[in-house]
Amino acid sequence: MELKVGLLGGGSWGTTVASLVSRNAPIKIWARDPETVSDINDNHCNSKYLPDIKLPEALTATSEIGEAVSGADVLVMGIPSSNFRSVLEEAKQYLRPWVPVISLTKGLELATSKRMTEVIEEVLPGHPVGVLTGPNLAREIMAGQAAASVISMEDEIIVKQLQQLFHSGLFRVYTNTDLLGCELGGVLKNIIAIAVGMGDGLGAGDNTRSALITRGLAEITRLGVAMGGKPETFSGLTGMGDMIATCTSPLSRNRHVGVELGKGRHIDEIIDEMHMVAEGVKSAPTVIALAKKYGVAMPIAEDVFEVTKGNRSAVRAFRGLVNQSAGAESDAG
Repeated sequence: MELKVGLLGGGSWGTTVASLVSRNAPIKIWARDPETVSDINDNHCNSKYLPDIKLPEALTATSEIGEAVSGADVLVMGIPSSNFRSVLEEAKQYLRPWVPVISLTKGLELATSKRMTEVIEEVLPGHPVGVLTGPNLAREIMAGQAAASVISMEDEIIVKQLQQLFHSGLFRVYTNTDLLGCELGGVLKNIIAIAVGMGDGLGAGDNTRSALITRGLAEITRLGVAMGGKPETFSGLTGMGDMIATCTSPLSRNRHVGVELGKGRHIDEIIDEMHMVAEGVKSAPTVIALAKKYGVAMPIAEDVFEVTKGNRSAVRAFRGLVNQSAGAESDAG
């Protein structure tokens, strides 16, 4: 049976995933902006988020959420964390029972500290939930460059069925049943990417960048394992792989925020000029709260949080990180 897919969210990553899926199954993408919908349907483009990139003609869009959801056998959520719950509540009335819901969002809900799959389980009890996550920069994938991702669900049977839905050409999709670990990896690396970007903005070298990425990976692994994730997940695509891409690519939104902070700009000014969401900024307060709850030391994340809140300059935070006392490599800090 050919699965029909509804995807909510007309941003760069949502549009990219919809384009990939359109090669395997009928898909309808929902976007709130009528101009984006018209651009996709009439011009086969999403000029606002993916300028100069041609979209598949098979991909169609709608501004009516019920049209995207009501006939869907699989629902994909490409909505930023701040609006994720409200859009899900809006879609709920149209969604048939037992339809799997897959999140693309690498963030946490600020008010509740919940992961997006936890929000799905709360709003849509009884629906299988999962995430598609990994080192996936939208523009590179749309340009036809090879990439790999992970589809993660706790149900091994369903996850293998959905794997083929997203797997497309040079976009390889692997499976993993460590849902919590995969989801957290995508969330936590965004904060480390801001720290690495701060170093780049301050003129730090490759050695410094490498040290921050490595120590940052140790931080997110400590928290992820404390929360119930598997250690090996954080050395895979959704941990180390996503970390490398987000911390080093000029296409990374979170790294961009860090670079601009390193240049001395204020966080509000940086965010105001961005079309797309940098989830690391939104997630930082929640991640720090989780670190305290689980008794995990996360000095890099703490400094990023202080800088994004305007309590500390990037220069001061970076000096604190590089001057920090060092013990055994396996130790926290």
